[in-house]
Amino acid sequence: MAAKLVTVFGGSGFIGRHVVRHFAAAGWRVRVAERDTRKAQFLKPAGDLGQVSFIPASVMDDRSVAAAVVGADAVVNLVGILYQRGHRRFEAIHVEGAARVAKAAAAAGVTHLVHISALGASSTSPSQYARSKAAGEAAVQDALPMAVILRPSVVFGPDDGFFNLFGALAAWSPVLPFFTDVVPHANGGGGPRFQPVYVSDVAAAVFCAVTQLGRCAEVYELAGPRVYDMREIMQIVNRETMRRRWICGIPFFIATLKSFVLQFLPKPLLTPDQVKLLKQGNVASGQLPGLEAFGLTATAVEGVVGGYLKRFRPLQQNKRLRFAGRN
Repeated sequence: MAAKLVTVFGGSGFIGRHVVRHFAAAGWRVRVAERDTRKAQFLKPAGDLGQVSFIPASVMDDRSVAAAVVGADAVVNLVGILYQRGHRRFEAIHVEGAARVAKAAAAAGVTHLVHISALGASSTSPSQYARSKAAGEAAVQDALPMAVILRPSVVFGPDDGFFNLFGALAAWSPVLPFFTDVVPHANGGGGPRFQPVYVSDVAAAVFCAVTQLGRCAEVYELAGPRVYDMREIMQIVNRETMRRRWICGIPFFIATLKSFVLQFLPKPLLTPDQVKLLKQGNVASGQLPGLEAFGLTATAVEGVVGGYLKRFRPLQQNKRLRFAGRN
């Protein structure tokens, strides 16, 4: 009996590469659908010879999406953007693209579709990103009502763009800033709250959503075991990078002003829409099932981030630790 086939849109991304490896380790054949398949070739060793294949596809193109899902037993859509550039708009990717994948999967007779949305997706959010994610969920459910929707919180792991960003900042800046609308040292002045979830836990949830019986037509919130405010996040970064940076609270209106300039960088550090999203925080509502529904235990930040933030430590600190280990 031939191994089952899963098509993963966005398989070379931060979450996608973990999803690909998880399915491959379980014996599935994996078809990685990417705009530029050359950038995904590093995933070949994730499986045995021929187990991981590649197909050029864009969620903005009907024909390539249809070709990518032919013969698949399951489809996973991980495609998303954090900022808009040119024709890559939130509406085009998060709504129209998501609908295109769901419609193609339905037409191909695919019975399992997992759509990755985002914690905080809401039609009433002040953030265009969050509104587009909510609209994308609705479009997927209209096209394929049995689809499973996963809403991960901020995702952390060795290649993340969250802790690594602050770790790099700690390596050269004397200040680690965070934004708040409350007096920084007052109660509740630690800035927005987050519930980071480990990337391997997200990949495991995707696999469970496909393989566990009865997983269909549901929405899940994927979040970690603990809630942190931004000041606590910076304290973790300070500790794990062995730095003594000044952690400084800055009013949100300054973040808004800075974002109007930073949004024009080739890869924006901050956009006005991201400031709106940041203000909302990123914490599970508790009204929807989470990782525990899949039988998974959430991994704590503290047990993981030290392993990859250590590269931002002062050189002499790493030497001192190595020498101490020899004694």
